[in-house]
Amino acid sequence: MPGPSRELLHRLYTTAPDRFVAIRDEAVAEARRTGDPKTAREIARLRRPTVAAWLVNLLAIRRPELVADLTQLAEALRTAQRELRGPRLRELSAQRRAVLGALVAEVRELAAGAEGAPSAGKLPLAEVESTLNAALADPDVAAQVRSGRLLRAATYAGFGEVPRPQLRLVTGEDEPRTAPRPGPAGGRPGGTDRAALRAEQAQRAARAERARRRRALEKELAKARTDQDRAEAELADATAAERDGAAALDAIETELAELERRRAVAEQDLSRAKLARRGVERTVTAARRRAGEVEAAMEAVDAEEGDAEPDGGTD
Repeated sequence: MPGPSRELLHRLYTTAPDRFVAIRDEAVAEARRTGDPKTAREIARLRRPTVAAWLVNLLAIRRPELVADLTQLAEALRTAQRELRGPRLRELSAQRRAVLGALVAEVRELAAGAEGAPSAGKLPLAEVESTLNAALADPDVAAQVRSGRLLRAATYAGFGEVPRPQLRLVTGEDEPRTAPRPGPAGGRPGGTDRAALRAEQAQRAARAERARRRRALEKELAKARTDQDRAEAELADATAAERDGAAALDAIETELAELERRRAVAEQDLSRAKLARRGVERTVTAARRRAGEVEAAMEAVDAEEGDAEPDGGTD
């Protein structure tokens, strides 16, 4: 089966996110009307992008040549880093900043001409720049950007060969140990050193707690997004089913109206036939009565003729 057309995908991912679901549901209903349930299911699974991702999709779909230039710049940066070419790397880094600035400006212009876009002051351009910067460093992010179907903004902490930077929580065991400075009594740490140590421990504990809370929130966010995607798919199916039911009901009501019209016509024809039959019956009755009268008259004439004849006899 062909699946969603390129034109439909471009329309969906260049439309402001608040209109995405309505257009997707219309496409699902249309696919079902044309007898293509597989394509309808594939369209129903398409997800709405965030505003920042939508802006990046606008850039990728409307100005693909600029995204291609970004990909070429990323390759040049990786090559310069592999070859440890400092001057070339500094030159490309400056070019990267200029290109990112130009791309963000282009996104702002595209948004200004897009229907339903937020006002210029509410555009998440920082997230757009972060995503484009991530595309420079991460080939997977770059592929998503080029596809024009990005769903969420991306971030990257630095530029390097590793496509997905490995992050880990820095704990007390990871920090360099420093020998305590001898205090005034038998080399023990002084009060100031103990206070500083307690402060450092408190800071590490606070960082660990924040990291724990962030991991918990990230899991909760992932679950919420999964639930949202499932609910949106169910909503799309329910909406399509409702539209199909409404269309079937409309067809039945149209058929009933046609039957009612035909019934009224038949009743009129029957009424006219009854009137015609009654008229003919009256005509038949009158004709029979007239025929009886004529027959009676003829019999009277015959009787008169018999009475008028002379009796036969002999002289």
